[in-house]
Amino acid sequence: MSHFSQLKTQIRDLSALESALSDLGVPWQAGRQTLRGYQGSTATAEVVIPQDNGYDIGFRWNGSSYELVADMQFWQMPWSVESFLQKVTQKYALKAVLSASQDQGFSVAEQTQQADGSVRLVLQRWHG
Repeated sequence: MSHFSQLKTQIRDLSALESALSDLGVPWQAGRQTLRGYQGSTATAEVVIPQDNGYDIGFRWNGSSYELVADMQFWQMPWSVESFLQKVTQKYALKAVLSASQDQGFSVAEQTQQADGSVRLVLQRWHG
């Protein structure tokens, strides 16, 4: 019996997810791989975060977004599940906004981290 839990996210862009994990210093592996779980149970995911205890965390495409997949009993990250998802989601959102802005011809004029943890962006686009 699998002990994997799935948590829905709003993450839809794989490269922005991978970039967000890298920005957080989380080691990850790309490509559809097997997640290791309790008593040899397995699942597959497109992004795998190996843990030292032998139980992996992953992000798996569910047809509309990348959901977090893990055996929560063996969670070994330095943050709680909720804090981890919040950090990943914030970094992901920043990457997605920057990518979409660049695609539309904007550049970053200013980017500052606020005291409350939010990020303030000032974008500009020149018309010629």
